[in-house]
Amino acid sequence: MKPGIHPEYVDCTVRCSCGNVFKTRATKAEISVELCNECHPFYTGQQKFVDTGGRVQRFADKFGGAAAAALEREAAKKAERQKAAEEAAAKKAAEREAKAVQKAKRAEKFAAENAKKAEEAPAAEPVAEAEEAPATEAAAE
Repeated sequence: MKPGIHPEYVDCTVRCSCGNVFKTRATKAEISVELCNECHPFYTGQQKFVDTGGRVQRFADKFGGAAAAALEREAAKKAERQKAAEEAAAKKAAEREAKAVQKAKRAEKFAAENAKKAEEAPAAEPVAEAEEAPATEAAAE
């Protein structure tokens, strides 16, 4: 072996994201790993969620509120539409009521005019019904 070309081989502490710590030998004094024999699904037989970089949390922070905001916006739009529909219904009801009042006034005015015309017109004598002559058949030639 040539001297000076090989790295120093020292005792190493390996730390896993699950909290497991064990010793081995390596060229570095300390190593951090995401999976080990204590937390790997192949060895444990169960699945475990490991998020070392906080990526899921960052995603949730960035886009997690978007769903809630979208629901909030939709609820606000729905409330606005409902309010507009109620206002339109109230306006229509007021218009119908005003139209009914006008119709009642016109009916009252028409009845008053007819009563006035009936008073002014001379009492008409009952017309005798014309008697019809019985039909006769013409002689056949």
